[in-house]
Amino acid sequence: MLRTNRPLTSGAEGRILSLENMAMAVAEHRESSIDRHLDSSGKYVRYTAEQVEALERVYTECPKPSSLRRQQLIRECPVLANIEPKQIKVWFQNRRCREKQRKEASRLQAVNRKLTAMNKLLMEENDRLQKQVSQLVCENGFMKQQLHTPSAAGTTDGNGDSVVTTPQNSMRDANNPAGFLSIAEEMLAEFLSKATGTAVDWVQMPGMKPGPDSVGIFAISQSCSGVAARACGLVSLEPKKIAEILKDRPSWFRDCQSLEVFTMFPAGNGGTIELVYTQTYAPMTLAPARDFWTLRYTTYLDNGSLVFVRAEMLPSGYLIRPCDGGGSIIHIVDHLNLQAWSVPEVIRPLYESSKMVAQRMTIAALRYIRQIAQETSGEVVYGLGRQPASLRTFSQRLSRGFNDAVNGFNDDGWSVLNCDGAEDVIIAVNSTKNLSGTSNPASSQTLLGGILCAKASMLIQNIPPAVLIRFLREHRSEWADFNVDAYSAASLKAGSYAYPGMRPMRFTGSQMIMPLGHTIENEEMLEVIRLEGHSLAQEDAFVSRDIHLLQLCSGIDENAVGACAELIFAPIDEMFPDDAPLVPSGFRIIPLDSQPGDKKDTMTTNRTLDLTSGLEVGPATNHPAGEASSYHNNRSVLTIAFQFPFESNLQDNVAVMARQYVRSVISSVQTVAMAISPSGVNPAVGARLSSGSPEALTLAQWICRSYSYYLGTELLRSDSLLGDLVLKHLWHHQDAILCCSMKSMPVFIFANQAGLDMLETTLVALQDITLDKIFDESGRRALFADFAKLMQQGFAYLPAGICMSTMGRHVSYDQAIAWKVLAEEDNSVHCLAFSFINWSFV
Repeated sequence: MLRTNRPLTSGAEGRILSLENMAMAVAEHRESSIDRHLDSSGKYVRYTAEQVEALERVYTECPKPSSLRRQQLIRECPVLANIEPKQIKVWFQNRRCREKQRKEASRLQAVNRKLTAMNKLLMEENDRLQKQVSQLVCENGFMKQQLHTPSAAGTTDGNGDSVVTTPQNSMRDANNPAGFLSIAEEMLAEFLSKATGTAVDWVQMPGMKPGPDSVGIFAISQSCSGVAARACGLVSLEPKKIAEILKDRPSWFRDCQSLEVFTMFPAGNGGTIELVYTQTYAPMTLAPARDFWTLRYTTYLDNGSLVFVRAEMLPSGYLIRPCDGGGSIIHIVDHLNLQAWSVPEVIRPLYESSKMVAQRMTIAALRYIRQIAQETSGEVVYGLGRQPASLRTFSQRLSRGFNDAVNGFNDDGWSVLNCDGAEDVIIAVNSTKNLSGTSNPASSQTLLGGILCAKASMLIQNIPPAVLIRFLREHRSEWADFNVDAYSAASLKAGSYAYPGMRPMRFTGSQMIMPLGHTIENEEMLEVIRLEGHSLAQEDAFVSRDIHLLQLCSGIDENAVGACAELIFAPIDEMFPDDAPLVPSGFRIIPLDSQPGDKKDTMTTNRTLDLTSGLEVGPATNHPAGEASSYHNNRSVLTIAFQFPFESNLQDNVAVMARQYVRSVISSVQTVAMAISPSGVNPAVGARLSSGSPEALTLAQWICRSYSYYLGTELLRSDSLLGDLVLKHLWHHQDAILCCSMKSMPVFIFANQAGLDMLETTLVALQDITLDKIFDESGRRALFADFAKLMQQGFAYLPAGICMSTMGRHVSYDQAIAWKVLAEEDNSVHCLAFSFINWSFV
């Protein structure tokens, strides 16, 4: 049985009206008492018009005058000479109470109008749900009848041939206005059936309960083609103003790169039909950007409602109805087919998620309109004397600059440097980027080189995005390098020193967060970050080198289902003028919905994996039982992008620095993720694997099975080979176990904790180490001598020797065992594994 929100009853409305009437009665009593005062004989005498005017002038300047000010008033105003100071005091008290009562009555009237509109909205929602229940009952009865009554599989004519009916007007000429109008009318009818009817099986958005203080009523599709989301709410703006805001899609939809109207012609009833081309950003480095051809139809309905519909594969749009007493009720429907088959399988749930569409499009639109409405009414107050429109522009520029960096469109001047597809960090360069926030060429920042971006995406598991973003925001020193921040800030200043000759700096550890503004539900915050630093040069020992960052933070509410979390920042001058150049960097974490085959109880450890293990594009594959547990129900994609201004003669140096810095940030984020993981388990599966590698759990199973197959003994205890325990025990194995790729120049793709300790490296930097670098000359000779034996019989024992860590320290080991690791599917050689027994630093 469906549960619905109970609308306000007439009794509830009566109680609201009685409260309003009571407030108005009290206000009227104050009105009558404030116009009278006691004379010398003790009788009430009305104030004259001149006396009231004199008192009102003072009240406008000072609503609560002191005793001295009241006595001064009596002396300066002869018309008040016959009134006692005490009576003057009472007049001001009554005047303040009257003002308070008027505001309260006005507030109650506004609340009453809002509740009336919400009641109307809930009644409509109740009617829709009742229709849906009736429809389900009818379908249920029909299904029961079909189960008890045999029915023909199809209808045929007398000759036994199937009869197929073709819809009329299936082919229409869309090259003329009449053809467009015919399509638009069908779009409108289908949209209205979604917005107010039962064309889509809507279910309430998890964690978004409707109520008087909520933004609106939100729902997502349960079973329909594509993904869909719906919202309806009350906004204190007129329908025409709302339509203007929503049509300016790039202003509120952060994923919209550009929107261009190619054709527009008038339609009936004061409407228009437009052919619109929209380009959208990809949310991460692993997904392609999208573009849409949209037919947009704007018209007025017979009841005065303004509606405009767009067809981005499936009809969507906005129904805006005027409310009695001002404001509007808006219905929003977003219905898309995002072609999930065209993206890598590991991120496919993102493109099959109605929750993500709801958060990034539907709810974002309604929140933005309500934000504009509150700013227009003066309800929103921002810090540092900034106007709301100015701060909103800063937020949009930060978001757009980060999206530009993540996507790196060639049309915008970006080009990728020396990328063979196997790099974990992508380096892109833009030599034509204009850093100014305005279109004025005179105010644009001129650089001899351009902007360099280092970016990467990775999969994190068992960590809520809100928790990780909140930690990164509050504990910047755990992952950021103050000197890199100082370089980025200095590069934006004319005539400043440039990398690598910058002055050495020291971060004092102090970070001050100064809020500028936030949205009405605090889902997004704009703030200035001040990092305190001092120069290490002796001549500047006492000179402050503070760095200021403009920062946008969103998604820190753990209860927001499907919402992505972002932390985007850019160096800025402490005065931050409106046209200040911005070069944004930061993090974006997008949650992935659970896949149908996910096992919720098979894996409780925190995992941080390279996404290149899931880049096969095509139909979904069936994973083996042992591999299925690697897909956890709580997964997210973390995208990191850092931008660095550079001069042309320093491009190579900055590129090396940027790649190393982003890798160190990734390593720090992995460490942070392990520390704050709710499971509290060590990062057994924190391995970053190179391109083409399986996920860590599968690789661990291959390592152990191949060891047992070739050497005839178990690498781990038999009770450790169940489920994901194999990876945990392999990670904590006392011997250093490493795997290297089967390439002409073998590089390491996996190491357990002992292996990382022996090489004195991190998971991120592991793949930069080649096999020949860790052995000394005698070790390399021994390996080359036994390599043919290793490939022939599948394993080899190497004698005791010396190897080298990445820090240049010598490591001795009693014995090394090498064996081939076979892929389970086709028994092909996936990589080589090495176990260094009883190793220690010399």
